[in-house]
Amino acid sequence: MPAVNIIHLLKGILTNRNYSYIVKNMDIREDVTKRMDIFYRRAKDHGLKITPQRTAIYQELLKAKDHPTADVIYRRIVKKIPNISFDTVNRALLTFSKIGITNVVEGYGQPKRYDPDIETHHHFRCLRCNSIIDFHEKEYDNITVPEEINKKFTVINKKVVLEGLCSKCRRL
Repeated sequence: MPAVNIIHLLKGILTNRNYSYIVKNMDIREDVTKRMDIFYRRAKDHGLKITPQRTAIYQELLKAKDHPTADVIYRRIVKKIPNISFDTVNRALLTFSKIGITNVVEGYGQPKRYDPDIETHHHFRCLRCNSIIDFHEKEYDNITVPEEINKKFTVINKKVVLEGLCSKCRRL
């Protein structure tokens, strides 16, 4: 039975809150499957071996919503693969960014952080706690690059980074 029919069946039984939860979880699973397909395809296209370590590192990165550093990913993954080294994790993350399955978020003097979301989006960075929050804004997606910049440089990517205090830090 197709997933859509199942949802319609369940919709009559579940509250809107539960229905939204199921739909959201289905969307997340579909997104993870799609991203893993991209991982396998790009690795193959770049002649990169698909090892259990690389796969586990990428899956851990996909679960992360906090734009983790290599060290944070290492601390999470070493619980599952105790003999993995920090160097393996760090090199894998750098390789992932080179083949275009993750983005490096520069930390302004802080360690590099990694973002598995390769779709167009922007960031808000809290100046107090250093959290990075993704947001989408169509107007920012279409920002015009000044002609002076276009004459001197080749722009490959455009992202807007807003800085300030997140909602938690504003309350302090």
